[in-house]
Amino acid sequence: MSDEAQSTTEQLKKTVLHSTHVESNAKMVPFGGWDMPVQYSDGIIAEVKAVRSSAGIFDVSHMGRLVFEGPGAESILSSITSANVPALKNGRGKYNFICNATGGIIDDAMVYRTDEDKFLLVINAGNADVDMEWITPHLAARDDFTMNVITNDTAMVAIQGPNALEIVDSLTNNEASKIRRFRIGSAEAAGIPATLARTGYTGEDGFEIVVPSDQGVKLWKALRDAGAIECGLGARDVLRLEAGLPLHGNDLTSDTNPFEAGFGRFAYYEAPNCIAGYALKQLADKESERLLVGFKMVGRGIPRAGLNIHSSGDDSVSDSNRIGTVTSGTHSPTVDAGIGMGYVERKYAATGTKLVIDVRGRPVEAEIVDMPFYKRS
Repeated sequence: MSDEAQSTTEQLKKTVLHSTHVESNAKMVPFGGWDMPVQYSDGIIAEVKAVRSSAGIFDVSHMGRLVFEGPGAESILSSITSANVPALKNGRGKYNFICNATGGIIDDAMVYRTDEDKFLLVINAGNADVDMEWITPHLAARDDFTMNVITNDTAMVAIQGPNALEIVDSLTNNEASKIRRFRIGSAEAAGIPATLARTGYTGEDGFEIVVPSDQGVKLWKALRDAGAIECGLGARDVLRLEAGLPLHGNDLTSDTNPFEAGFGRFAYYEAPNCIAGYALKQLADKESERLLVGFKMVGRGIPRAGLNIHSSGDDSVSDSNRIGTVTSGTHSPTVDAGIGMGYVERKYAATGTKLVIDVRGRPVEAEIVDMPFYKRS
């Protein structure tokens, strides 16, 4: 390893599970400022298949975790997120966006009400600093709530797959079964006080479990010993794309808005103090010029982010028939085909529309299909 590479590695943050990943011979890569496992010895395809058929575990401790508490917590979260926070009942969670004043998506997030005046906000690792730069000025002159960043004080592990509930039940004396989808609760998991959210990023049933940081390794090993397969970021990306779930930085950015991305139902703008409320209402009232679509490759080729999308009917690809850009793409072992997402001009966005993807100068046929590409039975 070069001095430069070693210096870069040393600057990366590490989760409390880092040494456990290394012991398991995981391939480590930089991600969002963290040194994270991209895959383990059996490879990405095996990990994807494990999650679809049994259960896999993911280290998601790098994701930001913020606790808002106090009589003003509901109000401040209504102002900085697109969630209808007053309507969020105790023990429930909601997917939402942190949008800027023009409606651009700074981040997508999950907010949970864990008590009457207490909330957990989970944000993306790569956006944590940007999110805080946006959020912090709006907290000034408010003394009716507290915000605590608990990212470094806790570990978070996701377990996903058809066997996830059975495994977590076995470690919680069947308490996990009492928590329904998009709900959050508390239980002892493997003897560890834990917060369990029945949510995930794979299209499968499962939990995202938060425990004190010094208990993270114990939880990970307990889940692994109970039958869950260790999985990395590579499998997680394939799984989320198969499930039609967007990735911020690719499918969502500050230059995109919830409506053109097809997630307008998660953009509540009627809270009187919502910072992005006016912009979101304006966007909701007008027709988006482009839309995020899912497509499946018909010809041989794997779509990748940044490739151009062209209209079908011409033998060549050129600027004259370019209609959009791929934002995410991969080969799906579940669908057994190349799949992707991308923004296209609205008139080309209908399901069944034929497309051409420019794969390194080679035109490859594709077709717009309904998402998700995979849906659990």
